Amino acid sequence: MRKTQVGIIGAGPAGLMLAHLLQRRGIESIVLESRTRKEIEGTIRAGVLEQGTVDLMNETGVGDRLMREGHFHHGIELRFNRKGHRINMHELTGGKNVTVYAQHEVIKDLVAARLNQGGEILFNVGDVSLHDVDTDSPKIRFRPDKDGEVQEIECDYIAGCDGFHGPSRPAIPASVRKEYDTVLPYGWLGILIEAPPSAPELIYTNHPRGFALVSTRSAEIQRLYIQVDPKDEIANWSDDRIWTELHARTETEDGWTLIEGPIIQKGIVSMRSFVCDPLQYGRLFLAGDAAHIVPPTGAKGLNLAVADVQVLARAFSHVYQTGDDTLLQSYSSTCLRRVWKAERFSWYMTSMLHRKAEQSPFEQQIQLAELDYVTSSEAASKSLAENYVGLPMEYEEMSGKISVNI
Repeated sequence: MRKTQVGIIGAGPAGLMLAHLLQRRGIESIVLESRTRKEIEGTIRAGVLEQGTVDLMNETGVGDRLMREGHFHHGIELRFNRKGHRINMHELTGGKNVTVYAQHEVIKDLVAARLNQGGEILFNVGDVSLHDVDTDSPKIRFRPDKDGEVQEIECDYIAGCDGFHGPSRPAIPASVRKEYDTVLPYGWLGILIEAPPSAPELIYTNHPRGFALVSTRSAEIQRLYIQVDPKDEIANWSDDRIWTELHARTETEDGWTLIEGPIIQKGIVSMRSFVCDPLQYGRLFLAGDAAHIVPPTGAKGLNLAVADVQVLARAFSHVYQTGDDTLLQSYSSTCLRRVWKAERFSWYMTSMLHRKAEQSPFEQQIQLAELDYVTSSEAASKSLAENYVGLPMEYEEMSGKISVNI
């Protein structure tokens, strides 16, 4: 039987960043991942990074490529009634920005850092299960390379960073955990195209035909989305049909034109909101998508995962240095305060920008009034901006709430 201080299940942003932060604090960990390295680095996913996520990557030595290749945006555009309205987040938040840098690129940077520093990632493992999580010696069992003899790792603690469908969350008894879940009636049809950027910043569009998003991936590759029925099939969407919808939903009175290019990837994803409470049981701690899911409209998924593990890494460090588990015991309550604020913001953005299939004329006018308000009121614009670029990190101790920087 092998031993480690923290067993980490999942090599997504949460698990890899946690391993990176722990290694910098001299805390041992082993990361287990069911996919191969090629699979996790090759799964293309969008990425909008909050200022705090970018700062953390730079502070911990994994931000060099991000700073070279990321796209730094000072604002976003909300487009409705064929007119664009810019939210200047940089001015409204005292100089904060967001950075467009794909999630799989973050994963590449963290994997490289982990392996270069001698850290361990066990790829392509199978039959992962958790045992004795309510004791002082929790264990992870698995099969290397998805076959062979079952192996076991004894841990001081286990971090479940294995996504919505992983084995970690079910290890918390159903009688203990409460799950808040709703499936949204919207789907996103996303495409990758070979073309230069159509705009310098992200464009979020509310249109009678449905939502659209114009996003940047690189100087040569762009990411675009349109709202569709989540039960629709991609086979129903020819390239011509996709471009017709994109042009219709993003057109403006001033003649702005979307730049077309060859579509190199397309697919439809559904949307949901989900929160598990609590995020901890015994010596098991959930982080990232294992703990919560947000609609992509608010660009919070990766950033919430990073926020979780910042809290968790600090708590592990504190207990190993002092023997005091105060921060560890308050992990769930600390993270859930931020999670619910992110859920609220993502719900707000989604509700404001998407059109329901059975939406009444009254509801449509309320949406437009909200968009008009948020783009004409400095107070409303500032609220949107500070949520979009990321709220400050907060921690709780038994003596009261304190705010700190990591």
